[in-house]
Amino acid sequence: MAQQVLSAWAVSYFFQLLRTGETTMRKLTRNLVLAGMASMPAALAGAPAMAAEAASPHTFTSNVALVSNYIFRGLTQTFGKPAIQGGVDYAHSSGAYAGLWASSISNQQYAGGNTEIDYYFGYNGSLGGDWGWTAGFYGYYYPGANYKNTVPAGADESYNTEELNVGVSWKWVSLKLSSTVSDYFGANTKTGYTTGSSGSTYLDLTANVPLPNDFTLVLHAGQQDVETRLATANAAGATDPSYTDYKVGITKTFKGGWTVGLAYSEADNTKYYNNTAGVVDSTKTHDLGKGVTVLSLSRVF
Repeated sequence: MAQQVLSAWAVSYFFQLLRTGETTMRKLTRNLVLAGMASMPAALAGAPAMAAEAASPHTFTSNVALVSNYIFRGLTQTFGKPAIQGGVDYAHSSGAYAGLWASSISNQQYAGGNTEIDYYFGYNGSLGGDWGWTAGFYGYYYPGANYKNTVPAGADESYNTEELNVGVSWKWVSLKLSSTVSDYFGANTKTGYTTGSSGSTYLDLTANVPLPNDFTLVLHAGQQDVETRLATANAAGATDPSYTDYKVGITKTFKGGWTVGLAYSEADNTKYYNNTAGVVDSTKTHDLGKGVTVLSLSRVF
């Protein structure tokens, strides 16, 4: 509109100059320039404001945690002792993600190892509304840990495990199925089992219910199905390592990314997991799945 007004004014002014006998183009040019400068603020005021710089599609975060007992799928990984943990995560606006995470563990469960390193990647997508889906890969790596480090020495077999997973979610409820594409933490014929254990599954149902004042109620139930059995029954007569686990907890988030959590966790199949002997010192035993209360302090950066 500003250009049309300017053009009409210029034509009118040109004919006015012809009528008055003014033929100096320099004066015409000067007046056109001045008119254009005068109309510029109005034109700019009518144009939409330039959009702010677009946010980056890449997000990087890190996290650290102290826990009184490292519980993984209902079973302690530290023989009931505390653990220090931390990780880094990457997420893309498309839904792709990847990350690394590590925790201290007990060499009484992972002979020769004291660290677990997890690596994972995948994709999170939307199904519309409050529904979502996820699919990914998850790997567990235990540097230095091997069945040959047990006392007495076992077979040359690592505990490293790889899984594929797929899941769905609705608001704060998620259901995910993970399936091993390797043996389940080294369980095979070389380590005292009847067969290999690839294809072992874990079904995870979790609800993180938001509460007032930055509290969250955590409810979880899981089912671990292991695709093998012990070749020789343990002292309690058990051969099947499959089990069900439960957890109920509450977390409180504070400013600065800090979170405090308190949870109760328990796994069944006590005949298999009660009085589990340490793999490097069999005089030390622990009930890996017994009911425990876990206190945690974590921060996301």
